[in-house]
Amino acid sequence: MIVEKIVRVEGMSCVSCAKAVENALKSVEGVKGVEVNLEEGIAKIQFDDEFVNIEKIAEKIEKIGYKFGGVVS
Repeated sequence: MIVEKIVRVEGMSCVSCAKAVENALKSVEGVKGVEVNLEEGIAKIQFDDEFVNIEKIAEKIEKIGYKFGGVVS
């Protein structure tokens, strides 16, 4: 089932950071869409919860050097 979550991403300081987070999340199997808002420090992610979960998304964010700040909604 496709779900949408908004998560906090800490440590992004520029457009390149936001793009890096977006590209990394888009590379995760099961992720269907990503919109990163640099100013708010959030990422809106649409994903198939049969393939990926929030824990895997958090791991990917942390793996590329940013801090997963939890689910906003």
